[in-house]
Amino acid sequence: MPTRRATLLAALPLAAPALAQGSPLRLIVPAPPGGSTDILARVVMERAAALLGTTIVVDNRGGAGGIIGTEAAARAAADGATLVLGHNQTHASNQAMARNLPYHVLDSFEPVARLATVHHATVVPANSRARAMAELAEMGRGGGRVSYASSQAGSASHVIAETFVRRERMDATHVPYRGGGPATQDTVAGVVDFYVSTWPGVVQLAREGRLRALSIGAPARLEGFPDLPTAAEAGVPYMAVDAWFGLFAPRGTSAPTVRRLSDAFLAALAEPATAQRALQAGLNAAPMGPQEFATFQRAEVQRWREMSELTGIMMEG
Repeated sequence: MPTRRATLLAALPLAAPALAQGSPLRLIVPAPPGGSTDILARVVMERAAALLGTTIVVDNRGGAGGIIGTEAAARAAADGATLVLGHNQTHASNQAMARNLPYHVLDSFEPVARLATVHHATVVPANSRARAMAELAEMGRGGGRVSYASSQAGSASHVIAETFVRRERMDATHVPYRGGGPATQDTVAGVVDFYVSTWPGVVQLAREGRLRALSIGAPARLEGFPDLPTAAEAGVPYMAVDAWFGLFAPRGTSAPTVRRLSDAFLAALAEPATAQRALQAGLNAAPMGPQEFATFQRAEVQRWREMSELTGIMMEG
């Protein structure tokens, strides 16, 4: 029986000519260069471009929690010449938490393909007295008070941590930072008591013993970290909320065009060299085609709406 990758590759030669004409394919990245979204775009774009028989130009448009670049994609022509590499904030949580959002995460786009996920981990300073999530929760109860970092107010790190605080009935102070780097640095220094970070941002520090990881939102324990419990094992299954990344086209892009683009990028992602580069960047290949991705996205929008209602977190949009 042919594999999914073989099927995709077999279909692409017929699709390529339709995308090879006219302008190059523009891939909007709603983030500055260097972050996980940008890295993923550059990991897959070269091979996807070859499979489509065209060129792909990355257009970095960061700012406002991804809203600036995502709005530009929503306003682009629905002709298959523009895609946006969105993520859980731009295409899920912003709908619940951003005020005056200039696009609708579901109604303004056609889901093309989910590409990757990244797990979140809860980390504490190396000298913290908390060695388990239950002990961290206890530190914030009974007159105790803890502080936690986030990469930005309204970010996933903020919402997931505040969900933990609310569900465990803790007394905690939120300390927002401008990016994951400063938040991580102050967690290492003991300025804050804990931080919910994407795993790639803290894995080396945990390996070196400069941070202590208490749980990770993965379905199973990670290779190389046999003593790190999953969120479910640690008693906080609601913290197993992955960051995810996927491609979207402007609403009205034709179904055949969406399928051609999806097949090309998923075939590129499935190639061993591409998958290895993604893994080295801390990204878990998590392919989904248009229909499956659309169903997944709708569930994510509802999930983030519920977390927003629980935490009361909003951001300006």
